[in-house]
Amino acid sequence: MSDEKVLKNLGKRVAELRTSKGLTQTELAYACDIEQSNLARIEAGNTNPTFLTLHKLSIALQVTMIELIDINYK
Repeated sequence: MSDEKVLKNLGKRVAELRTSKGLTQTELAYACDIEQSNLARIEAGNTNPTFLTLHKLSIALQVTMIELIDINYK
């Protein structure tokens, strides 16, 4: 699987978890202390988030890191 596809799938997973928790991008970004525009790029699969950003996302979304990165490899 290409790097681009991995990032797109990760972004979809973050967006899926965010919406399942009823959060807006702005709310999640605030909870993670990151810019909303950065979160938008992550969800679009246009950036490679750092490990620390993924950790912040998992805490804010109340999921484990494994659950966060459990992306579909189809």
